[in-house]
Amino acid sequence: MQTGAEVLFRLITFVLNAFILRFLSKEIVGIVNVRLTLLYSTTVFLAREAFRRACLSGGAQRDWNQTFNLLWLTVPLGMFWSLLLGWVWLQLLEVPDPNAVPHYGSGVVLFGLSAVVELLGEPFWVLAQAQMFVKLKVIAESLSVIFKSVLTAFLVLWSPHWGLYIFSLAQLFYTAVLVLCYVIYFTKLLGSSESTKQQTLPVSRMTDMLPSITRSRAFVNWKEAKLTWSFFKQSFLKQILTEGERYVMTFLNVLNFGDQGVYDIVNNLGSLVARLIFQPIEESFYIFFAKVLERGKDATLQKQEDMAVAATVLESLLKLALLAGLTITVFGFAYSQLALDIYGGVMLSSGSGPVLLRSYCLYVLLLAINGVTECFTFAAMSKEEVDRYNFTMLALSSSFLVLSYLLTQWCGSVGFILANCFNMGIRITQSLCFIHRYYRKSPHRPLAGLCLSPALLGAFALSGGITGISEVLLCCEQGWPARLAHIAVGALCLGMTVGTAFLTETRLIHFVRTQLGVSRLADKTL
Repeated sequence: MQTGAEVLFRLITFVLNAFILRFLSKEIVGIVNVRLTLLYSTTVFLAREAFRRACLSGGAQRDWNQTFNLLWLTVPLGMFWSLLLGWVWLQLLEVPDPNAVPHYGSGVVLFGLSAVVELLGEPFWVLAQAQMFVKLKVIAESLSVIFKSVLTAFLVLWSPHWGLYIFSLAQLFYTAVLVLCYVIYFTKLLGSSESTKQQTLPVSRMTDMLPSITRSRAFVNWKEAKLTWSFFKQSFLKQILTEGERYVMTFLNVLNFGDQGVYDIVNNLGSLVARLIFQPIEESFYIFFAKVLERGKDATLQKQEDMAVAATVLESLLKLALLAGLTITVFGFAYSQLALDIYGGVMLSSGSGPVLLRSYCLYVLLLAINGVTECFTFAAMSKEEVDRYNFTMLALSSSFLVLSYLLTQWCGSVGFILANCFNMGIRITQSLCFIHRYYRKSPHRPLAGLCLSPALLGAFALSGGITGISEVLLCCEQGWPARLAHIAVGALCLGMTVGTAFLTETRLIHFVRTQLGVSRLADKTL
């Protein structure tokens, strides 16, 4: 779960980004958020992901000098990827108009350099993770993001003619602050002999983390090196699938730079709900299901009381996810344009922005349901079933790239969201089939959670109709009094819908109250 400091840092960054957007063109946003960010993330991922996974898998009795030697290899590897990809970005990809997006070449160089700078902190990051220094990671990343946003806002106001220099320098500053946070922390920690943390570390001074060569042992642990190579082959494909949309946009030119910028902003806004609400619920209840159910064991062989509890919780979670998703979908349709206008001004609220956000609201509904169904599925499946499921996910992810290209050719940037919806629909169907088979021989029917009462469905339909009419009459060209009236209409409709849910979904309300009570009790005992 997120701490109060993390939420505060996210809120400050959110406000700063909203402020910055009002002074930028769509083309610059597209180049920075898609083209240059993809260069940076690809360089960093290919240079370090496999090393991180291999070095964090090592045991407590490892030779840390060999591990540090292996981790320092990420720096020359990062230089190689930065030079290679930088050449691709400059020579093979479409170069933006220098009048609309000045200093593109410098931006490519500085974003590549920032990736190499971040790799300088890799040994410190791995040691911090191995020692469970969670607060260090949170503080370092939060401070870096805030300083980056503040510097960007300052430069956008005082030197807007700098173009991509602004974002390139801010990115370089971000990585420098991130690395310095780790260096300063370990310098102070290792310099304090009284520290209990210092006594548990495998190093006693900063120089122990630098590369070292001795004749008594190999330069690196070859077992870790081979494991790194194995992870690299997996991570290469994972990166392509993770950043699939950006690769399609960058290499296939399916969207112009302006549409790329709007899509990326809307995608980040839409995913906020999933990251802040649905993801914590999914992670928490995955642990619950994994403890209650014995993995890979048939439902008839499980303890019946555990089966009943798991079915009740799953039913309530499905209904909660469905209600939350429907609320976002129904009300998001009528308030997308207003939300984008408040967040980013005319740049976002005109053109394709509102249509994109409305489409994303439907995707959020599917995300909510999929999060619940998959957290149960992965907790109950056997290892062999999980392996087969992952193979299917790999095939689906690969087909997503093809489908997204075809759909964007047909309906523009909305095609990416439609491809995601199709992909998520297949995943939900697979999970629902597993849950149905799992409970088939038991008296429990948790999938009933996907059924709502006619009264509640009617409330959603009525709210959608009223807010849709309200948007046409009141939003968004008639000034703030009309906008506030539109918001008031939405608040009344939301109140009516929530009130109907309280009257018709009494079991769900009891479940939510129980969970809130448990959460408060846990907070008091910490």
